[in-house]
Amino acid sequence: MTQAGIDYAAVFRGLPSAVALLTPQLLFLDANEEYLSLSGRPATEVIGHFLFDVFPDNPAHRGASGMRNLGASLRRVASTGERDAMALQRYDVEDPEHPGQWEERYWSPVNTPVFGDDGHVALVVHRVEEVTELIRARGRPDQDRARVLEAELYGRARELQEVNERLRRAHAREREVALALQAAMLPAPQPLGQHRVAVRYRPATGALNVCGDWYDLVELPGEGDRIGVSVGDVVGHGLPAACVMGQLRSALSAASRVADGPAGALEVLGLYARSVPGAESTTAVNTFVDWGERTITYSSAGHPPPVLLHADGTVDFLDQATDPPLGVRPHHVSRPQAVVRFNTDDTLVLYTDGLVERRGEDIDAGLARLADVLARHRGAGPERLADAALGELLPPGGITDDTALVVVRL
Repeated sequence: MTQAGIDYAAVFRGLPSAVALLTPQLLFLDANEEYLSLSGRPATEVIGHFLFDVFPDNPAHRGASGMRNLGASLRRVASTGERDAMALQRYDVEDPEHPGQWEERYWSPVNTPVFGDDGHVALVVHRVEEVTELIRARGRPDQDRARVLEAELYGRARELQEVNERLRRAHAREREVALALQAAMLPAPQPLGQHRVAVRYRPATGALNVCGDWYDLVELPGEGDRIGVSVGDVVGHGLPAACVMGQLRSALSAASRVADGPAGALEVLGLYARSVPGAESTTAVNTFVDWGERTITYSSAGHPPPVLLHADGTVDFLDQATDPPLGVRPHHVSRPQAVVRFNTDDTLVLYTDGLVERRGEDIDAGLARLADVLARHRGAGPERLADAALGELLPPGGITDDTALVVVRL
């Protein structure tokens, strides 16, 4: 029972539609009574078994495509996290009491993802409505007409399925392009000596894996052991925002290598952003980490504050050098910067607002959640700490805003 007093197991069992729960590997985890009744099989022959071991194609049906179509839909839902309503399917079912005898059946399936705490698809809800009797009942007094109607309906469903498959193949090609674009714009960071760094990037749910958020880590020239760490957030989502992001990220990376400090680099970026359509109101934060001096110098252009996590679990938000986003001021104004000292085994965390902001909630609540997660996992290395932050802070139903995260062990 939940706190609301609803027995969801009983609700599942009593659903009037046939529903089964599958793993992403297409194993049955559960099936309600309506599903078992329609399939004509007891739970012992279904639960724990592979879907297509229980329901294979009819070997006597030439051109049977039920298994192929259903398998493609379920795997697509598991990999993309997107709901899929299938066209009408003919999928014959073997009579459990007469092995080798198959019943011609027609179904309307809908497959829906259920997300786990880590944001990935944990279950697939497979719902089916049987329409066999509906097809057979149409024009029953006139059997020839019924057969014509049945053939026409099935043929149109097959055509719709083929159109859907072509659209999905086109979408898959677009996704490949998007992945290549993401790799070019946000390459994996190069090793930075002995320093341990973790980066994470999550596009908003439904995006083509590209977005307007970025991260960057650069080795700074000159004497001493110094690196520049930055994150930024372009207004908007998808390919247009990603194109702007690529330009701004490259510009800030170059400016950081020649500027006296992070504020100077952001000033250059702000001037450049005025010439880039779509760059207005971009937020960014830039930090210079100096291991010789054991200092972090930082400057923010309207961005959520970086976090300095101390080894004892205390948390400092670096919010003493904040200025408006890029392109907001009509005239150039020098940006502020501040310096803070750090100790061995402290951790610097930079992120974009998708990690902490929630609609209808004050930003301070999200920052408090972030501080709590970081403090509780302070003993973890950068990789584990980054995973914990994403796992506990991103909503399990899918994120509505892009998210970038950088964790640096100092």
